Amino acid sequence: MQKTVQKIKVLFLCTGNSCRSQMAEGWAKALKGGEIDAYSAGIKAHGLNPNAVKVMKEVGIDISSHTSKEVESLKNIKFDAVITLCGNAHETCPVFPGDCKVVHVGFEDPPKMAEQIRKRGGSQEEELDCYRKVRDEIKSFVETLPQSLEEL
Repeated sequence: MQKTVQKIKVLFLCTGNSCRSQMAEGWAKALKGGEIDAYSAGIKAHGLNPNAVKVMKEVGIDISSHTSKEVESLKNIKFDAVITLCGNAHETCPVFPGDCKVVHVGFEDPPKMAEQIRKRGGSQEEELDCYRKVRDEIKSFVETLPQSLEEL
């Protein structure tokens, strides 16, 4: 008889649910779908970042159907863990009921990094490299889940 694994519900939270949290949700579904029921949200909904969609597609993960949503829209879901991915989300993270574990694992903001490159006259490819860097860092983190939640 095969044992059924109880998936844990994980929310990836950042400011606008446009980039980092969307990439984290995409990676979690692709790499840890058997162990994690992944969600993403923002303190506010800023819309899906097209560059995040583009760089995720480069690694075979399609997040183009994801929607940007506010954390308030997920209030009826009992999460096992909430992972804040930026300082603002960490500082303004709402209280989650029950024994939900809230941890902070910060990543740089690709749109801000790309804006700096744009201001100094960098190329579109250099801007995309900011997204790729963070995408790959998020992948490395997601690969440690759910085990690393015990240590965080």
